[in-house]
Amino acid sequence: MSENPWFLGDLGKLAAHLPPVYAERLCEELDLRPGERVLDAAAGTGVVSVTAARRFCEVTAVDLVPAYLDQARELAAREGLPLAVRVADVQELPFDDGSFDAAVSTFGVMFAADPERAAGELRRVTRGRIGLTAWTPDGVIAEYARTIAKHLQASPPPRSPFAWGTEEGLRELFDGCDIRTAGRRQPFRYPSAAQAVDAFRQWYGPAKAAFAVLPEDRREAMREDMIGVWEAHNRSDDGTLVVDADYLEAVVEPL
Repeated sequence: MSENPWFLGDLGKLAAHLPPVYAERLCEELDLRPGERVLDAAAGTGVVSVTAARRFCEVTAVDLVPAYLDQARELAAREGLPLAVRVADVQELPFDDGSFDAAVSTFGVMFAADPERAAGELRRVTRGRIGLTAWTPDGVIAEYARTIAKHLQASPPPRSPFAWGTEEGLRELFDGCDIRTAGRRQPFRYPSAAQAVDAFRQWYGPAKAAFAVLPEDRREAMREDMIGVWEAHNRSDDGTLVVDADYLEAVVEPL
């Protein structure tokens, strides 16, 4: 998979069916105030950017994928909210030191190839607090990722992105900072486990890339395993899918 998988799929299609519980909670935990300059790093389609903009913040959304930023701009425009967007890598942010009062990243910066560099950039450009959400290593999303890696026979990365979803991992990345964490759950609701898998296969870049490189027989085997992951965590008893995905919410502040 030489092509960056995040350029595949369409996160906006997935976000349309994901209740933005995580976004509202995080912005409230950060206690964002009108007029504050806020960076949304690895913003995707701008769900959290708009949530912050509703609080009269001056928000800048950055992401590697221009198409996602186009969607973020459109989402803000539909609500009549100002939003600045900029194509940028969270590992090399094009801003001066201390440019922002606060920064947020929801399930985004955790996937940076160099986590230490990404964390350092967030600290550099933010003079105040940093709000983060990351999937936990023992939750359904991490299990889903391990299922993909198993079928691709891929070697694990030097540092798991799910380390961002642990307090220990965050303390290593943000050494010398005050860190407050809380365990949270994000609901996923679909008509069935199979429809959830097919939605991720079509719209979630890493899953779409994984299916693309496998021969047809192995694609079906991976799909069945993915369905099994969702079903193992399903708390619904009416044939639909209701899965609570565990994540860690963190507020990081300089001492």
